[in-house]
This record gives sequence, structure tokens and C-alpha cells, in this order.
Amino acid sequence: MISSTHRFHGHKGLRYVYQNGQTVRNADFAIKFLPNPHRREYRLAVVVSRKVEKSAVARNRLRRRLYEAVRVVQDDISEPYDMVLTVFSKELSAEPAVSLNNQVHKQLRAAGILAKQPRSKG
Repeated sequence: MISSTHRFHGHKGLRYVYQNGQTVRNADFAIKFLPNPHRREYRLAVVVSRKVEKSAVARNRLRRRLYEAVRVVQDDISEPYDMVLTVFSKELSAEPAVSLNNQVHKQLRAAGILAKQPRSKG
């Protein structure tokens, strides 16, 4: 789970990203993003509608899995971005963790959010 410093607080920031951000989309989810030079850390919101999954338990589980997929690559995020990850497909909840992480990584790389060279861990 990502820390509270990496989460949106309030609706104004989300609204600004929705209105002014760029979008990278695949069949299951979209990432809307915008560089934010006023911050030092990235911010992320994951949106899973009731149209996608009726059960709140299933929506929250999917939301936690997507937060974790971004947390795994957070050291490679090149600069502070505001990101909104919107889920469109119920099938994403049945996706294995490795596949889900790969999809998120691929979309972040396509958006140019991840650094070109991954940072070393030591």
C-alpha cells in the first residue's frame, strides 16, 4: 500500500487532472496523468466504479492491488506526477499479481512516467 503522502486529498486535484491530463489506455484500465512541479512526490488515485464491480469488498481489493503495483515501481518514477488510474474491466480482478504488475508497469512506461533507466537497488 502506498503512503498517504502519495494519495490525493480532496477533489480539486483530481478534477484538475481529469480536465488537463494526458491519457494512456489499454483494454482494462487507463492512466490519466499530469506533471506537478509544485510537489516533490507523485500522487495517485485509483478509481473503480460500481459499474465495474458491484461488491465494495471486490472494488477495494482491486484498488489495493493496483496501489501495490504502482508502489513496487515508485522508485523509478522520474518526477512528481499526479496520476489517476481508472479501471474499466471486471476481468482485471481475476488477473494474477505478476500479470497485473506487468500491465501497470507497461502503461506507466508508455506514459513516460517511469525513468528510462531503472534505479539500482544498492
